[in-house]
Amino acid sequence: MHFDVDVRQMEIISDNSNVEESNEHCQPDAIRVILADSQAIYRVGIRKIIALEDDIRVVAQAASLANLFAAIQRFPSDVVLLEGGMLAGSVDAIPEILRLAPGVKLILQAVAAEETNTVELYRKGVRGIISRSISPDLLVKCIRKIAAGETWIDNQSVNWVIEAYRAQAAALVNPRTQPKISPKELQIITCITQGKRNKEIATQLGTTEQVIKNHLRKIYDKLGVSDRLELALYCLHNKIIPTEPDTGVMQ
Repeated sequence: MHFDVDVRQMEIISDNSNVEESNEHCQPDAIRVILADSQAIYRVGIRKIIALEDDIRVVAQAASLANLFAAIQRFPSDVVLLEGGMLAGSVDAIPEILRLAPGVKLILQAVAAEETNTVELYRKGVRGIISRSISPDLLVKCIRKIAAGETWIDNQSVNWVIEAYRAQAAALVNPRTQPKISPKELQIITCITQGKRNKEIATQLGTTEQVIKNHLRKIYDKLGVSDRLELALYCLHNKIIPTEPDTGVMQ
């Protein structure tokens, strides 16, 4: 899912005037931050914290997801500090943010950590999850660490992530949990493991590229994988790829 945004219609709050004036001592290569928060009081408070740092500056603020999508296209940034509540009902928001700005790093502010959501957020590409009540010094430390390419994760979240991957690994070796793969899906999987692109697979199987994409989404969901590499590794590990693949035409 893509979010079409008309940048000209977004009410983005640019900090190029106000913040830079209060950050005249900022380094030229300072970490550029976008604040995405529906509550103005949090944006004001975080701006005041960041204004005291030489190596961090706020380049824009956004009060909604639509504002944020526009902001990351208008203002080059290194880190987005995102209110977790803004993601409610928008499961594709994180992948869309990373599609629009592949180099940006996401920090999520959450009221309370929850196991399932925490694991899923890290899987989707969030680099750090922090409490809304985090102390100023830890917030600044978190921004610096994540901007440098590290991941910010507390001990509880580490345990959740480890347990999630252990469960996934156990499922991979348990034949009773392996879902059934249809002949059509097996044809596509075989082509994927051979390194073929969707267009090539569609030509070989006598269908369209969109049909292949639709099948791939279903295969990913069925096997619990997120991309072509994980799909190939899963199928090789479970030995579900035929030695002589059937390359017939899909009906």
